[in-house]
Amino acid sequence: MRIFSSVDVRQALDWPLLVTAVRDGFSGEMVVPTRHRHTIRVPGAADATLLVMPAWQAGHLIGVKLVTFFPEMAQRINAAYILFDGRTGAAIALIDGEELTARRTAATSVIAAQYLARPDARRIFIIGTGRLAEEFAAAYATMFPAISDIAIFGRSPERGTALVAKLRDLGLPVRLSQDIAGDAAAADIISCLTSASSPVLAGKWLSAGTHVDLVGGFTPDMREADDDVFRRATIVFADMTDVARREAGDLIGPLASGALRDAQFGGDLPDLICGRCVGRTNNQAITVFKSVGHASEDLAAASLLTRT
Repeated sequence: MRIFSSVDVRQALDWPLLVTAVRDGFSGEMVVPTRHRHTIRVPGAADATLLVMPAWQAGHLIGVKLVTFFPEMAQRINAAYILFDGRTGAAIALIDGEELTARRTAATSVIAAQYLARPDARRIFIIGTGRLAEEFAAAYATMFPAISDIAIFGRSPERGTALVAKLRDLGLPVRLSQDIAGDAAAADIISCLTSASSPVLAGKWLSAGTHVDLVGGFTPDMREADDDVFRRATIVFADMTDVARREAGDLIGPLASGALRDAQFGGDLPDLICGRCVGRTNNQAITVFKSVGHASEDLAAASLLTRT
């Protein structure tokens, strides 16, 4: 069995190849059962979450990702990915799940933006300075060559300053945001990458034509966007809409309040990629993509990794 470290994953999965692989995975013959989500009691601390995410291609590969989320730990998310031979059942690879997840998540949001953002998008606003922020900045800069400004906002100025310095060393057009409302209003694409339990993005800040990408929240108690984001949204997509409506606080809350209506849902990202539904129809529309994680993304990335 081959073992892939985070360094192996990062070096092998370059953005153009990964974006293509994930897009092809959405439109391919993968079987993706409903993921399992379990709440785990932690004595003297907040509850933890365990996610089990399987996917397979008959006669080819079987993959399972195991993810734990411990909200009070310094490293909140840990993950491992196991890949099996789809003909023999033999385990063929153990992959660093955090790096695999970070890169395929960024690739998925880039794909969604390619369909839902304005074609002339040049300004990116990233809210959050955790592990995903570096991946998202690099992915957007690579796959959207016209990008000229990437603003990053976070609660910790020190962490944000360090991240911006690191990304500038890589040649990315990044800066530290000092004005969350102003940079949200100026952005063409906004990616929220936080573990917030109350909204960090207000709908009143959005300008016409903005694409909003909500990534960080994956439980009913997590929330990155307020109700006004959805009141103003023209159309809403998710990678797995049924799962997102059931598990993501960013959709559960607005649906309960009436800020988000069934008629606003456009479909799943695979439907958009395969042409079974329509995304952005004009430059004034506000579009929303809610990412909760689709197991085909992991399997596509893992399959690409083992072929390199």
